[in-house]
Amino acid sequence: MVLRARLRLAVIPAWLLFLALAPVAAQQVDLPEPRLLAPGVLLYHLDQPALVEPEGPISIWALRLDSARVDLQSVLANDEIMGTETVAGIAERHQPIAAVNAGYFQQNGDPAGVMTIDGRLVSDTRRPRGAVGITQDATGVRLIFARLRASASLVLNSGSQPITVPVNGVDTTRLRGQLMLYTPSYHADTDTARGGLEWAVDAKRGRVVSGPLDAGATPIPRNGFVLSFGGLTPPPPLKGLKRGTRVKLAVTYDPVEGEPGVWAAAQDIVGGAGLLIRDGRDVEDWSIETFTTTFAELRHPRTMIGTAADRAVWLVTVDGRQPERSVGMTLVELRTLARRLGLVNALNLDGGGSTTMWVQGQVVNNPSEATGQRKVSDALLVFPRP
Repeated sequence: MVLRARLRLAVIPAWLLFLALAPVAAQQVDLPEPRLLAPGVLLYHLDQPALVEPEGPISIWALRLDSARVDLQSVLANDEIMGTETVAGIAERHQPIAAVNAGYFQQNGDPAGVMTIDGRLVSDTRRPRGAVGITQDATGVRLIFARLRASASLVLNSGSQPITVPVNGVDTTRLRGQLMLYTPSYHADTDTARGGLEWAVDAKRGRVVSGPLDAGATPIPRNGFVLSFGGLTPPPPLKGLKRGTRVKLAVTYDPVEGEPGVWAAAQDIVGGAGLLIRDGRDVEDWSIETFTTTFAELRHPRTMIGTAADRAVWLVTVDGRQPERSVGMTLVELRTLARRLGLVNALNLDGGGSTTMWVQGQVVNNPSEATGQRKVSDALLVFPRP
């Protein structure tokens, strides 16, 4: 792997070290001396064998972010839904302070769980899995955590009574007999073939502006979306859909824990698998998230996001599958690490070969893929707060 720049890190003065550590003095893990990357951004490297049980080689990189001094953003590979890119590639285009991999994805880059970018739902899910919502306000970054479902529906106002039509998928491959929604985050057009019907919608006007179209690859309005039905015979509610029809998109966030309103207000939402801690309580039962026991019980490279009681945000990568360097962690070991870091909320993000931390021009961890960094669908980027 070619490094484009050397890691520019400075050891912080003793007085600043005291101030930086003061909010997290109750942490149980023996934190080494941190490196100051930027105001409010500290980087730690942990390698104590006792962090796993039974003990073994371990390498953990952890970023502590002062939530009042940074912005945290979810960014797509190539700035589109489909396709993949390395974390370093995403970071080099956007030039943050630091970046880590984020959500799960299919081989083609299609997110495998819930995802919202800039307030727009770009990936839905009927299966509740751990997710983190990111909100920026006047006081800084705020994160929310829960097991979350998300869906969209179309509200038609073509008659005396509104008609609600479920959307079967958002920014994903069109299926026969199903209604799909394509947002500007997907691509310049729907990338569909003939054999379906499509309608372009201006979201600000709340009206269909073209369609039904049957040629495929319909351009997606920057201020709207495209509805795409897989087939030439739509169900009755869509048969009257034409230019000028008044329509509205309704997005529903359905958390297992907490209220849905806070999710609707989130600028970004990233889906994970394995909610570890929520509001100070350990999550013990992961059955609702329906992943395999080997995923939870075997040691793997892991990526984690969490918050401490002082509102500090932590981004953590745990290297694994490298017996001489780092053995990785089970979900229980990762939850224990979160507790030892003083986290009151924590979520397991995509891991395995995807686990990557980029800091100021350099990948600081050791990705487990033999070929180096794995290309991913999206990343979390840390920026200085204006």
